[in-house]
Amino acid sequence: MRSAIRRYGFVLPVLAAIAVPPGPAAGAGLSDDLLDHMVGTWHLTGTMGGKPADQRVEARWVLGHQFLMLHETASAGASGASPAYEAEPYIGWDAVSERYVAHWLDIFGGRWSETLGYGKRDGDAIAFVFEYPDGPFHTTFRWDKAQGTWQWRMEQKNKAGQWEVFADAVMRPDTEAK
Repeated sequence: MRSAIRRYGFVLPVLAAIAVPPGPAAGAGLSDDLLDHMVGTWHLTGTMGGKPADQRVEARWVLGHQFLMLHETASAGASGASPAYEAEPYIGWDAVSERYVAHWLDIFGGRWSETLGYGKRDGDAIAFVFEYPDGPFHTTFRWDKAQGTWQWRMEQKNKAGQWEVFADAVMRPDTEAK
């Protein structure tokens, strides 16, 4: 009996792995009529952290069309910050939990990138909540169909527990993109 278990003990895990069907989105790319509007090259202007923001945002589907990647870079000479801000948020869909997920990777490194954002769609907007080590943070992307623009708004709680605007910007199609 023991030799049979040793000899065939690997069979059960293999059979279990084969018997578990893939999730609903496994192998199929994400189809999202709202996020499709974000694909392209954008010029973002507004305020971030109380300072003027002037950035270029390139959005494209990556990783088998499972995530929309935004490559966000400060425009030349913008804000004078050193180093210039750069980020690569990845927005996907968790079919099991029925919510959006955002992986926000930026120049601030691993500590701030370990927190996932979870989002819900409401009409032409997706509102994400990030539970960062220093408190919750909201990021909302709102599509303005009439203008062909995106509003990008970020809010955080201050030390008094009040929500305050961290960023309020608009993304317009970048007419100078090559």
